[in-house]
Amino acid sequence: MYTKKRIGVFGAGAIGGVLGGLLSRAGNDVTFIDTWNEHIDQINSNGLIVTNQESSYLCKPKAIHINKLQEITDKFDIGIIAVKSYDTEWVTHALKNYVKEEGFFVGFQNGINDYTISNIVGEERTLGAVITIAAMASEPGLAWRTDSRGDDTAYKVGEMIGGVSERLKDFVAMMQAVGRTEVTENLMRDRWTKLMVNCMDNTLSGLTGWGTAEVRSEPLTQDVAIQIAAEVIKVAKSTGNDITDINGISPEEYLDAAEGRNLEELKNKFLDSAKMAGSASRPSFGQDVLKKRRTEVNYLTGYVSQIGKKNNIATPICDKITKIVNDLGVGFDPAPAHLDEIENMIN
Repeated sequence: MYTKKRIGVFGAGAIGGVLGGLLSRAGNDVTFIDTWNEHIDQINSNGLIVTNQESSYLCKPKAIHINKLQEITDKFDIGIIAVKSYDTEWVTHALKNYVKEEGFFVGFQNGINDYTISNIVGEERTLGAVITIAAMASEPGLAWRTDSRGDDTAYKVGEMIGGVSERLKDFVAMMQAVGRTEVTENLMRDRWTKLMVNCMDNTLSGLTGWGTAEVRSEPLTQDVAIQIAAEVIKVAKSTGNDITDINGISPEEYLDAAEGRNLEELKNKFLDSAKMAGSASRPSFGQDVLKKRRTEVNYLTGYVSQIGKKNNIATPICDKITKIVNDLGVGFDPAPAHLDEIENMIN
């Protein structure tokens, strides 16, 4: 049985909110660090409501603004990083001195940011968490898990240095209060698998304005997603990492469909995965576009393009998506027409 921990969660948004709220409800001493003043005030005054498809929980974590971080004197046992990929570096530097020397850090993010974190705090102090749930934080004092996965695996957590340490087992036990959590002994394999899903769902949601279920159901986004998946699988293999089955679909099925084989069978599986997403689910990228905020495109399809170029793997669809989003800039209005160029490329 693990002992209760003192935990600093940098990022009180959707994923961080669900995570930190339920960890505090389980008896851990949780402090959020964030920049959203109204959210912080609401948490400190009235608590944080964490909601899923079945229940709502009133949680009582603490919350501070980033400018109060220097007032922390009792260091954390665990530092959790739950911010956008582009904020990973400065947030890790900011949190580094407020976690005990014998403590560790865990990244709960989209993209592959574990190397950024471990380069700052050391591989031996870095765990990574692969997230398979969906969540939103649309108003102060509320974090909402929007998917309909039920008791399916919600998180996979692994050591950057590999193996299954006692602290990893303890952390996974602690995480059962948040959702079904499993140990992974191959963090990068699972990171690349999740990156594939993020590149498919997140970018297409942001460009079109559609939610997860619609992205997985519409013929246009299905066709583009298949081509994205094939590129990610090839790039992952070039790094020595295989993609695992996800949502009941194997990497071989994506590669076949990208070449026009067994296409309808795969699209039918897309419809099944759309049901799992839940009607309210919208990827964080799509949420960012609707909120007129900066997206993580350079850490999703942009990252695939970067590694593909380095390893001589062609990634024309990922390249084009990254260019379209960056050319549109911050604050664009989503519309299916943003995929016109890509539709012409694949037809």
